[in-house]
Amino acid sequence: MTVLLPWFAVLLGFIGLVWSADRLVNGSAAIACNLGISKFIVGLTVVAFGTSTPEIIVSISSSLKGSGDLAIGNALGSNLANIGLVLGITALIAPLPIKSHTLKQEIPIMLLIIAIAGYFLYDWHLALWEGLILVLCVAPLIIWLAHSHKQHPEEVEDIESMKTSTATVWFLLGLCCLIISAESLVWGATTVALSLGISNLVVGLTIVAIGTSLPELATSIMSAIKGHHDIAIGNIIGSNMFNILLVAGIPAIIQPLTMTAEVFFRDFLSMLGLSIVLTISMVLSFYFSKNQHIGRLTGVLLLLLYAGYYTLVF
Repeated sequence: MTVLLPWFAVLLGFIGLVWSADRLVNGSAAIACNLGISKFIVGLTVVAFGTSTPEIIVSISSSLKGSGDLAIGNALGSNLANIGLVLGITALIAPLPIKSHTLKQEIPIMLLIIAIAGYFLYDWHLALWEGLILVLCVAPLIIWLAHSHKQHPEEVEDIESMKTSTATVWFLLGLCCLIISAESLVWGATTVALSLGISNLVVGLTIVAIGTSLPELATSIMSAIKGHHDIAIGNIIGSNMFNILLVAGIPAIIQPLTMTAEVFFRDFLSMLGLSIVLTISMVLSFYFSKNQHIGRLTGVLLLLLYAGYYTLVF
């Protein structure tokens, strides 16, 4: 029973993170709308942060416990999971249309953010000032997204309407459950790592990364099933940008990190490589194909590369 308890804590943490992140986002978005803030702005801020909330809370929790390597693993592993697992599975369910502005604007910005993070991680150390730069980049990113999406308001998700009192209850309940779930997940994951003799970094890259990517997976699959294929790629790209800036930046602010060489040469370069593969696939499909979408063949390729990364880790 003692051996199974950490695994139960991990499972309970996963379930709680998915449920509470949804409640927190819906509640806070409804409160903001009821206060007179436009749905467009709320959709670009509250909702955009929504699927990255589990990673952010886990990042803070693990950093405060001195497990910053788990937080960095979570940031890089979640981005790998978003592209390899989430987009891979979603593309198998339905073709994902490629928007011109996504390819010409959002993809270059994502690659620029990845390049900045790579420069900071190259020396295997993430200092306080580097973490501050990453976090401070969030504000201009949101401003740029708002400007970009003014021409494409249909790509901002709908916001559920509810009374302020109801929204406040869901917000507070979601926030409390999110914190408790993150604590459960971090404790369970670090205990499992200790018992199996593996590092917190590897646990963050694998178990925790997949668990905190569940909201993205659920959102993308439901969007594909409902026929809202046009927002899947944009959601993943946005989530990956926030993951790098916040989930990797916050731990360095709480406590500067010194990492092993694998973080850059294995994990970061794998994330960069998968991002480049996605970019090349989108360019080829957009300019040299009549369909202009990410299809099943690309989905299979992304899943195979993601499986290959796991082989590299273990």
